[in-house]
Amino acid sequence: MLEAIKKHARPFDTIHDLDPLIQAIGDAKYVLLGESSHGTSEFYTIRAELTKKLIKEKGFNVIAVEGDWPSCQRINTYIKNIGSPHQDLRLAFEEFNRWPTWMWANEEIMELVSWLRNYNQKTKRKNKVGFYGLDVYSLWESMDEIIKYFERTGNSGLKQARNAFTCFEPYNRNNESYAVSAGYLSENCIKEALALLSTIQKNKWKYDDDEESSLNMEVNALVTVNAEEYYRTMVSSDSKSWNVRDTHMVEALNAVMKYYGDDAKVIIWEHNTHVGDARATDMKDAGMVNVGQLIREQNDPEDVYIVGFGTHRGTVIASTEWGVDFRVTDVPHAQPGSWEDLMHRAEGKNQYLLFNENNREEFIKTIGHRAIGVVYRPEYERYGNYVPSIMSERYDGFIFVDKTHALHPFLLESLVK
Repeated sequence: MLEAIKKHARPFDTIHDLDPLIQAIGDAKYVLLGESSHGTSEFYTIRAELTKKLIKEKGFNVIAVEGDWPSCQRINTYIKNIGSPHQDLRLAFEEFNRWPTWMWANEEIMELVSWLRNYNQKTKRKNKVGFYGLDVYSLWESMDEIIKYFERTGNSGLKQARNAFTCFEPYNRNNESYAVSAGYLSENCIKEALALLSTIQKNKWKYDDDEESSLNMEVNALVTVNAEEYYRTMVSSDSKSWNVRDTHMVEALNAVMKYYGDDAKVIIWEHNTHVGDARATDMKDAGMVNVGQLIREQNDPEDVYIVGFGTHRGTVIASTEWGVDFRVTDVPHAQPGSWEDLMHRAEGKNQYLLFNENNREEFIKTIGHRAIGVVYRPEYERYGNYVPSIMSERYDGFIFVDKTHALHPFLLESLVK
């Protein structure tokens, strides 16, 4: 495999060196851009530059990320200048207040958002480029958005929204409290959440306006139903709750794509563990699916292109425990014999690989592929941070940055002066 990497990998220094990757994407409608951590600057900046090229050169008009729908909607309204958006760029990031805040409230994303707003102001396209969050965690915030809309407009559905909110209210916006109650005591809000979703889906046409209210209401209702199931199952089954989450992200994506119509083309930003096809990893044996797998299964092969990202060493933003403050952490040299180790040994510089019918067989051997989460303890890395993967089946392309640096978060407290 080392010899195969030497044979097929190509070095890159600038974004223009990655033009062969843009060409390989061809006419795909779904481009999935991964990352091996949520706290690496180069992953964000390279994805941002690829995103700009795909928008300008290939007509992509949707960016979908591993973020909450309501908070990402604040960015969407800013870059599209719809509704009543914040006119101060930094204030548009106020809503990213759920841990880990650094995933989206950072300097790298702020630069891209500024570019997107300027692009939308200048383009003559009918569909402006949108920015949407696909994740499932925003149960309470999504219900808030639904109730605010009904109260503001007087549209039918307020009763069902209040019924759902009343059912969840005793848990004081505490996901863990609801998870324990629903998972162990069978005291849940399934009925109320489904009734709300049904009402919104039946009346979606009533919410059509130039502020995307119909899409906003539909996805917030999907979040309510799927978040309820996610928290209810997380106490008893990691694999089932994982599947609920990734299936929800695809459902939300499909709603966005349907809203945009036939010319919809989406760039998806998520962790490698979500975008890299689960069937090419040990996740398959655990009965787990992910976004990359589901999108491949639902679409023609030529419509989907998946790119993984990785690094050999450097620094990263992460936390030592769930929910605690982030810090800059050293990323040690990749474990010997891992994919990242071989990429480093092959060239010792930034490289990219395109997998195709001519070389996939040369990368068919299962190999450890590093994954760093928002919680990261490098001293324990060898015990749980390497995912057994068949790289040429998991991805269509791979971007390797030999030495990376930590992301640049900004403090939310500094946003309001």
